[in-house]
Amino acid sequence: MGEPPELTQAVMDESETEAGKSENTQTQSPPARFNGMQLSTEELISKSIAPVKKEFLRPPPTSRSTTSDSKDDYANSEAPRSSGMIQEKKSKRQLKRERHEKLKSALNLCPSVARTGEISSCIYADKCRFSHDLEAYKSQRPADLEGECPFTYAQKPCPYGVTCRFYGTHKDATNENLDALKEGSEINMLKKDVQRLLWKNNMKFPKSNAVLKQLGVEGRGHTRVKDSEEEESIVPDGSHCSEDKGCEKYDSSDKHGASAVLPEEPLGSDDRRPLKKSKSDIDERNSSNDLNNGTSVTVEGLVKDSTKDESPITNDQLPPETDASLKFHPRERKLIDFRGKLYLAPLTTVGNLPFRRVCKDFGADVTCGEMAMCTNLLEGQASEWALLRRHKSENLFGVQICGAYPDTVARAVELIDQECSLDFIDINMGCPIDMVVNKGAGSALLTKPLRMKNAIQAACASAEKPITVKVRTGYIEGRNRADSLISQIYEWGASAVTVHGRSRQQRYSKLADWEYINTCVKKAPASLQVLGNGDVFSYLDWNKHFSDCPELSSCMIARGALVKPWLFTEIKEQRHWDISSGERLDILKDYVRFGLEHWGSDSKGVETTRHFLLQWLSYTFRYIPVGLLEVVPQQINWRPPSYYCRNDLETLMASESAADWIRISEMLLGKVPLDFKFAPKHKSNAYDSAENG
Repeated sequence: MGEPPELTQAVMDESETEAGKSENTQTQSPPARFNGMQLSTEELISKSIAPVKKEFLRPPPTSRSTTSDSKDDYANSEAPRSSGMIQEKKSKRQLKRERHEKLKSALNLCPSVARTGEISSCIYADKCRFSHDLEAYKSQRPADLEGECPFTYAQKPCPYGVTCRFYGTHKDATNENLDALKEGSEINMLKKDVQRLLWKNNMKFPKSNAVLKQLGVEGRGHTRVKDSEEEESIVPDGSHCSEDKGCEKYDSSDKHGASAVLPEEPLGSDDRRPLKKSKSDIDERNSSNDLNNGTSVTVEGLVKDSTKDESPITNDQLPPETDASLKFHPRERKLIDFRGKLYLAPLTTVGNLPFRRVCKDFGADVTCGEMAMCTNLLEGQASEWALLRRHKSENLFGVQICGAYPDTVARAVELIDQECSLDFIDINMGCPIDMVVNKGAGSALLTKPLRMKNAIQAACASAEKPITVKVRTGYIEGRNRADSLISQIYEWGASAVTVHGRSRQQRYSKLADWEYINTCVKKAPASLQVLGNGDVFSYLDWNKHFSDCPELSSCMIARGALVKPWLFTEIKEQRHWDISSGERLDILKDYVRFGLEHWGSDSKGVETTRHFLLQWLSYTFRYIPVGLLEVVPQQINWRPPSYYCRNDLETLMASESAADWIRISEMLLGKVPLDFKFAPKHKSNAYDSAENG
C-alpha cells in the first residue's frame, strides 16, 4: 500500500488541539498523580498503574468518555441527522424486500461481469441475482482509494476488476478466477462437492464411527450423519469404500455427468438415531463403557477396532496408504516439536489470517487458526470453514476446534484430517465464553472428565495428525483440576497440552497462575509436551518461565501479540524495542494490505478489512511506548494514566476512543460509510471488568 502524501498532515490536523495541550503539559511537568493522590513509582506499580514519566502526564479528563459514547459522537458529527420523528420498526418482509432491491442495484455488480468486463461471461444470464448493467455501475461507482491495489503490489492480476477500489492502479493483465488466485497463496479452501455432501448429510465417517462404537458413545451427540453399519460400503460405480481413506463421499456421476447421491433416510428413523434415554441411564452406560471394569480403553485398541470390520479388498485394488504395515501407530505418528518455539495462540476474531501473517513477519514459529465449532464445520458452513484457511507462509500450522460431544469432535477431526493441509489439530477444552460453555463445550468439559476422555480418545483414533489439547486450571476458581488430568490426557492419546493459568470463572481477571502451570508440567509424563499460557508480554517474562521450570516445552503468546505483535522479535533478539509511531503505522499498512488480499479489494472487502482492523486497534492502544515508562517492561495488567506521547501520531494511537480508531482506519482505507457502526466485540478496552471472553 502506498503512503498517502498528506498522511502526516492529516494526523497533525486531527490532533492539533491535543498537541497544544501536550506542549503545555510537558513544560509544567506535573507530579505523578492518580485520582488526586501523589504516588511514588513503587506505589503506582503496586496498584497496577503504569509508571509513565512525569513530563508525559496530563490531567485526567473531567468525564471519562466510553467507547460507545465516542462512537456515537463521531457518528453524529459525520452523518446527517434524521428527522425527529420516531421511526417504526420494519417488518421482516420489508427488510427482505430492501435486501433484494439492494442486490439488484447497479452498485451490486455481478462478480463475473466485473472481473471480465463482459456481460456474456455470467453463466446465470438473466437469472443472476446481481446487476449486469456495467455502464450504470461505472457512473455510480465510488471513487478510488489512495494507494496501490494489493494484488498489483503482489504482482498478481486483480480478480475484482472494475469493482476494485484501486481500479486506477491496475495494469493490463488477464484476470483470473478468485478461487484459483487464492489457491496460490491460501490453502484449505472448502470444496464445493464436500460442502454439498455435508449439506445433504451424505458424508461418511468410517473411522470415527468405528471408534465411537468401540467407546459405546455412538449416536449420543448432535451430529446428523449416517452410520456406516447401516449402509452398504459400495458406491454406485462398483468400487468398495475403504475405512482407511477416512471420510468417504457419495460423489459418483452417471453417464450424463450429473452428480448422484444416495437417498437420505429420515432423521427420525430408529436405525439412524437411538431413542433418547434418561440422564441416569446415559451416565450409567458412560461409566460402564469408560471404566470397562477397571481398565481404560486404549487408543491402540480403538485403532485396531476401527480396521477390524473393513470390507474385503483385493490386492490390485489396494492403494498404498491402506496397507496395514504402513498405518500409523498412535505413538509413531509424526509429532510436533514445540520446544522453544514461539507459538501464536489461536485468537477469536482478531487472530485471523492477515494478523497471523503480520506475526509471522515478526518471527512467530507456530500459528493456529481461530477456534471453529465442530457442529458448524459438519454442517458445511462456509464462514466456519474460512477459519481453517492457511497462508503459504505458515510453515507450522494447526487448527483449533471446539465441541461438546465425542461424536461431533471425532467426526470433525476425521473430516479436517482428510480435507485440510495442516500439522496438528488442537481441541479447545478451556474456552470460557458463555455461549460455548452453555452448550457443554470449552471449559465445561473440565466438569465432565468421562466425556472429555471419550472426546480425546475418539479424536486421536480418527486422525493421523497429532492431537493437542488446551485446558484451563479448572472451572471454578480455587478448585484446580488440570494437574490431576494431565497424565490421563497423555494416556488418552494427546501429543501436547497447553495449560492456561486461569480458571473459567476467572476469565481474564487477575494474573495467570504460573506456579500452578509449573506444577502441571512436573506432574506430566516426560514424553508429553506441556505449554504454558498467560500474560507473556516481554522477553523477560519468557525467560523467567523457562528458568522457573526448565521442563516447560514452550509458552503460548496470546494477548501480548495483540497489543504488540513485535513481541516475537523482542523475544528472539532479547531486547525491549522502543518502536516508533511510524513503524507501527507501517505494521497497520501491512495488515490492511494482507486483509484486502484475503477479504477482497472491492467495497465489501474494504469494509470487512476495516472492521477487523478496528477490532485489532481495540487492543493495540494499550501499548505504552518504552520511552515513556519509568520502569521497563510494561506489564499486561497495568492501567495507563492520562498521558501524551512523543508526537501526534503516537498520541492518536494511544487513544482509547473508538472515534480515534476510526480516524486511523480512514487514514488507510478512506472515509467510512454514512451508516457505519462499530463496537469492540470483546470490549478489550475495559480494564476493570473481565469481559474479554
